[in-house]
Amino acid sequence: MIDLSISIVNYNNKECLAACLESIYSHGQDISVEVIVVDNGSCDGSTEFVNQAFPSVGVIENSENRGFVKANNQGIRASQGRYVLSLNNDTIIGNGTLGGLVRFMNEHPDVGACGPKVLNQDGSFQYQCRRSFPTISSSLFYFLKLHRLFPSSELFGRYLMIHRDCDEGGEVDSVSGCCLMARREVIENVGILDESFIMYGDDLDWCYRIKQAGWKVWYVPDVQIVHLGGQSSRRLSRKCIVLFYRAMVIFYRKHYALKHTFIVSWIVYAGIWLRAATALCINALRKEKVVGSKKPCAK
Repeated sequence: MIDLSISIVNYNNKECLAACLESIYSHGQDISVEVIVVDNGSCDGSTEFVNQAFPSVGVIENSENRGFVKANNQGIRASQGRYVLSLNNDTIIGNGTLGGLVRFMNEHPDVGACGPKVLNQDGSFQYQCRRSFPTISSSLFYFLKLHRLFPSSELFGRYLMIHRDCDEGGEVDSVSGCCLMARREVIENVGILDESFIMYGDDLDWCYRIKQAGWKVWYVPDVQIVHLGGQSSRRLSRKCIVLFYRAMVIFYRKHYALKHTFIVSWIVYAGIWLRAATALCINALRKEKVVGSKKPCAK
C-alpha cells in the first residue's frame, strides 16, 4: 500500500504549483508517495505543464472552478495512501518533511492528524499552523489584537498560542490546512472535508471533528514547510474576505450555537459581519495585490 497520498488543488497558478511539485520530488523519499493535482479549470497551461514535467502525478481536470474544498475532496477520494496530506499549491516542502510526518504518525497511533512548522517566505513563523479552536472569548481577544499587546499572556494569546515556543511540539486543537496530514482510518471515521465551507475554516472543522471522534491532533515542529501565501499585509479579493468571515459563521453555527442562547448567537453573528465590513474597508485601501496561493473563491 502507498505510504502517503498528497492532494493539491490548483487554479491558474502554474508557477507556484511547479515549485511545490519540484520540492516534493527533489528530495529523495524513503516512503512511497502518490501525488494528485486537482485543477479547477485553469487556463494558464497548468495541467499541460504537470503532464509533461511530472508524468507520474495524477491529474484530475475540472471543467469549471469547483472551489477549494470540493476540489480537495476529489483528490482525497481518489487517494490510495495510508496517510493523506492536504497540501496547498503555494508551499515548498522541506527536506525530510514528508518522511518525518509519516514516521511520526507511524510512531503515534493515537494521533489522527498532524502538521509541520510553517514558515513565511521571509523565514518568520506562521502562527496559524497550530491553533486552539476559536471560542467566543479567544476570537474576541484575537480581533481586538490583545495577543499583540500581551504576547506572553496565555489568556489573550490562546487562539494562536503565541505564548508557546514555536519549536515546542505537542497536542493542539488544529493545525493548518496548508499542510495537514490525516490517517486513512480517520477519514473513514469522521468523513472528508465539509463542503459547506468552500474555502477557509475547513481545516478547523476537520480537526474539530477528528478530536470529537477521540483522536489527537499534533503539531510537529521538527519538520517544516514554507507557505508563500497567507500574509495579512497583502490585498485580497472581496469575495475571499467574505468567504473567510462566512466560514466563521458556519463553524460557530455548526459547533457552538446550540451551547448558547439565541441572543448570544445573534451578538456573535453581528460581531462577525461587523468585523467583515471593517476588513473590507481596510482591504480596499491597500494597494498591494496578493501573491502566492490562489485558492478558488468561486462556488
